[in-house]
Amino acid sequence: MNNKEFITALSKRTGRTPSDTLKLIEDFEALMTSHLEENDTIAAVGFGTFEVKKKMERVSVNPTTGKRYLIPPKLALSFKQSASLKERFNADADNMEASAEDHVSRQ
Repeated sequence: MNNKEFITALSKRTGRTPSDTLKLIEDFEALMTSHLEENDTIAAVGFGTFEVKKKMERVSVNPTTGKRYLIPPKLALSFKQSASLKERFNADADNMEASAEDHVSRQ
């Protein structure tokens, strides 16, 4: 699903115009970005948690030349899914697996 398809689907689901939906998404992204830049954690109940984690500097080795070099520290965005979201995905995977087994046994 690309951005245009997402906006169209969300606008139909919420009853808003696509332009209003786009504005809502842009405002949502701006708000999340500003809070994450302040190292705030954002928790969406039933969905997951977004947080900024600091990756420490480390030494890496080029496998071809054997040369070692230092990778500087950086900030990375992390997302951890909620237990309920994880359960839904696992249930869907179980259903897909059962469906595949049924398909194979019918052949």
